[in-house]
Amino acid sequence: MPEEKQAVTRRNFGKTLTGAGAVAAVAGPVAAQIASPGPGQFGPVVVGNYAMVDQLVFGGIGIRGRGMSDLRMLLGESRVRFVGIADVRESARETVKSTVDGYYKNNDCKMYRDPAEILARPDIDALLIATSDRWHGPMAMWAAQSGKDMYIEKPGAMSINESYAMADNVRRYGVVYQSGAQRRNQFAFEFAVGLARSGKLGRLLAVHADTAIGLGTVDAGGHGWWPAETPEPDPLVLNWDKWLGTCLWRPWNTAYPDRGRGEFWDFHAGLLEWASHTVAVAQWAADMEHTQPVEYEPEGGIFRGDGLISRYTINCRYANGVKLVLRNHSWGGLGSCSNRFEGTEGWVETGDSGRIEVSPNLKSLVPTKQGTRYDPTAAHIKEFIDCIRSRTPPRANAEVTAATHVTSHAAWICAQLNRKLTWDPAKRMFLNDEEANRMRGRAYREPWRMEALATSM
Repeated sequence: MPEEKQAVTRRNFGKTLTGAGAVAAVAGPVAAQIASPGPGQFGPVVVGNYAMVDQLVFGGIGIRGRGMSDLRMLLGESRVRFVGIADVRESARETVKSTVDGYYKNNDCKMYRDPAEILARPDIDALLIATSDRWHGPMAMWAAQSGKDMYIEKPGAMSINESYAMADNVRRYGVVYQSGAQRRNQFAFEFAVGLARSGKLGRLLAVHADTAIGLGTVDAGGHGWWPAETPEPDPLVLNWDKWLGTCLWRPWNTAYPDRGRGEFWDFHAGLLEWASHTVAVAQWAADMEHTQPVEYEPEGGIFRGDGLISRYTINCRYANGVKLVLRNHSWGGLGSCSNRFEGTEGWVETGDSGRIEVSPNLKSLVPTKQGTRYDPTAAHIKEFIDCIRSRTPPRANAEVTAATHVTSHAAWICAQLNRKLTWDPAKRMFLNDEEANRMRGRAYREPWRMEALATSM
């Protein structure tokens, strides 16, 4: 390990990404212990007046909004005991503590202002990470290097390079990773994927992914600042520096924490926000979960400039000839996050409504009682808990999440450059396009450093 990493202590770990080295110094024995579960690994605990056994000890980082929904479903798991929350916002810390303590009828949930403190707790087995987009990649890598399993909200990384670094860290430290792509545990999507992979559609020709939100343009205004600058809040109330994290510096404005995610490219992952779900399911159906298309070509819109593109398509092709089509139009009204799979013998389409449509020759295969719209997060979290116990990769593991993200980022780069691109999955680079290759990563603000996180860069 480089000497500059050895000199960093756990106490200042949260101040710079180079602090990841301090965690890596102890990750070996921790990861080894978790990778070989045995009797007594999950000891008995007492919750209220009831003795519970075989519980996993959970903590959380950055839980608000969507994360609160995850938390409530996690608390409903009898195999889980939630014990602490780290957040840069005082109000978020207190909300989580109130929710957890109210559920357990005690006052035991600990609050931390710095994620380093909760990562350093040896009694915590796993983490629920639901920070804003820009923090998902770094937090996943820190958690892996701390030997913690993790359920982490999507998108899992903000660039191609960060996606690979996340998966490399998870693999190296042997932890269990589940992204919040909960539709991989929703019946309608499982059924559609099953048709595609079983051969019922004949030879697969194309998989379609709905990217209806998230592909706004970013060049004009995407890096803009709110016009008014106001004094920064008390760091004990909201630590502005840590809220920004690796992003470019911006002067404080009260509008950023709540509105910045969707308005500014530095805080947002663009097309990946929606494609985290739909491209993931499409690649699952095509049996391409561990690779990416080799060609990307945009049509139907000029992607530079102000505003959102009202109608666009990005055509991609895998090495075996199967097409991946990313589009925000011409869907069958089956709900958000729709997918469609087409083969030589038929097609299937579904979405968040839970309804399933197929070509006439396949109607006998569709269940009489189709699913209805529901949130499959509870089933997704249950799978995660099962995989922690069995030490097996869940459906939305780090490897398939990285492949999904690389595909989505490559499509975004293709759209921004408005030209056809060729990608080499083995070399992890675009062929004969230096401009596109420069867009594989994002600059980190000093003193944050990407190379301190990655294990293979």
